[in-house]
Amino acid sequence: MTAPPFQTDPLLAPTPHGFYGRQGGVSEGIYDSLNVGLGSEDIPAHIITNRNRVAASLGAQNLITGYQTHSNTVAEVTSADDRPEADALFTKEKGIALGVLSADCVPVLMTGSSDGKKVDIIATAHAGWKGAVAGIIENLVMRLQHEQVHSISMKAVIGPAISQSAYQVGTDVYEKVTSIDPAAKSFFITETGRETFLFNLPLFVRSRLEAAGVTQISHLDICTYANPERYFSYRRTTHHKESDYGRQVSAITLA
Repeated sequence: MTAPPFQTDPLLAPTPHGFYGRQGGVSEGIYDSLNVGLGSEDIPAHIITNRNRVAASLGAQNLITGYQTHSNTVAEVTSADDRPEADALFTKEKGIALGVLSADCVPVLMTGSSDGKKVDIIATAHAGWKGAVAGIIENLVMRLQHEQVHSISMKAVIGPAISQSAYQVGTDVYEKVTSIDPAAKSFFITETGRETFLFNLPLFVRSRLEAAGVTQISHLDICTYANPERYFSYRRTTHHKESDYGRQVSAITLA
């Protein structure tokens, strides 16, 4: 089976993980080629093949992703058959690749340790602005702490997402984000002569990680919108008036 290309981050080493783009799969057309989104209108068999390729490339038996609804819900994955309705997942089980789907929203991969030494828990988070405002990051960190994970051991990497220059939002987003954190005003650039802003969503997510007590954070700083050959992008699809869009995945598994 052909392994799709992916990027890693030294912060999470040696835990197997990967930030995948749209290359290395079998899907065609607007889904070309590594579309792993079960909610898309792609051919189901192609999606399954793509997901199997991702899992195999990490040495895992299955790729588990949640049914993401921009919520603040966190769920534990205990079986290779799980597909919870949640935007953050964690597991202590080996052989399972936890994945977070994205197509502009911020994917976060995390590791932690209950004894302060060996990584024995992994987690993912899907953070669009709605989920970030609702507390998806804080809820995940609190859940990991409840699982006896030492805060000082937590490591988080922010994957490819839409950049500030490509992410125009209205006053509604500005007001909701700054209502929970007035300092978040620094993540917005006002567009001259318009009631719109350019929003730095990845940095906002990073600020939520920091506020939750995570000190070891890395950011790949890659824009999904600006790289059409490498990444799917919901907003780019909307601007091009395409009928649907693919989803890439960021995934992690316990060694």
